[in-house]
Amino acid sequence: MISSKITGTGTFIPSIKKENNDFLNNDFLKEDGSIFSSDNDIIISKFKDITGIDERRYAKSEFTTSDLAFFAAQKAIEDACINPEELDYIILAHNFGDVKKGTIQGDTLPSLATRVKYKLGIQNPNCVAYDVLFGCPGWVEGVIQAQAFIKAGMAKKCLVIGAETLSRVVDKYDRDSMIYSDGAGACIVEETLESDSGILSYASQTWAKDEAYYLFFGPSYKASEHMDTRYIKMYGRKIYEFAITNVPKAMKSALDKSGFSIDVVKKIFIHQANEKMDEAIIKRFYRLYKKPIPEGIMPMSIHKLGNSSVATVPTLLDLVLKGKIENQEVNNGDVIILASVGAGMNINAIVYKF
Repeated sequence: MISSKITGTGTFIPSIKKENNDFLNNDFLKEDGSIFSSDNDIIISKFKDITGIDERRYAKSEFTTSDLAFFAAQKAIEDACINPEELDYIILAHNFGDVKKGTIQGDTLPSLATRVKYKLGIQNPNCVAYDVLFGCPGWVEGVIQAQAFIKAGMAKKCLVIGAETLSRVVDKYDRDSMIYSDGAGACIVEETLESDSGILSYASQTWAKDEAYYLFFGPSYKASEHMDTRYIKMYGRKIYEFAITNVPKAMKSALDKSGFSIDVVKKIFIHQANEKMDEAIIKRFYRLYKKPIPEGIMPMSIHKLGNSSVATVPTLLDLVLKGKIENQEVNNGDVIILASVGAGMNINAIVYKF
């Protein structure tokens, strides 16, 4: 039976470090434009307690999202030891296109995937390049799509990238601006005839009846700012409640379809959005099986890298595979879960065996 496996991974972590204390002089405002009664040190302390974020990374001004994607793609191709001319698909997940420093427009013409193909110097016209807009779960969805192409006999090798420069679409007067960061992660997904390893099962959902605009583009909280400029905004409490209720169920759906017991799951790589939220999701997931949470089951990178949207899961996976997160490793034969939630509202999960 034809299946697919990840044969290489790569990450690009921007060099500019933005620590929590760097926000002490920000003028944070409420949604109605009024001033908070608490000082910034209290706001930042509470932010750290909830999100777990100490610092985040921003891209240099000369780099765009497609640049970051290219850097990560190069590393994944090198790690997989493949000729990029053999790629059948380049699937690039992002949300805002190339937003140059100091501009207010996202550029997606041509697609970011096409730009990466160009930067890689790939001449093969049969290498199809396209973008995925699926919120934070975009990279996981790209891997699901690569698996579908391979199982259908339409591809043998796919490059899947998640890249974003969220630092350029945040409202500096919004406390939530401290959550977001920049980065890129990539992987090579290849055909395999090993039916007992690779991508085993998945679940994917879009909730849009009431949830479509939990994340949206909105004006600055400061009325004097340009009203034609929009920034990433969210209803944090609604997203939290949605995620802890529905993500565990989607993860269970994927795991049950794989035929594996929860007892064999070694690691869960979950979107790095909010430490408290991720902990609650894992707790509810294990509660569905009436099982205790194993120690060290959930690697985390949010403390140092923040929330880079589509880049968090592939970046976290690469860091663990390369031994760059303390006391976290994945070994041959291990079963893991990749899971994410974000704008849509979209949810997905993959069960994978190394």
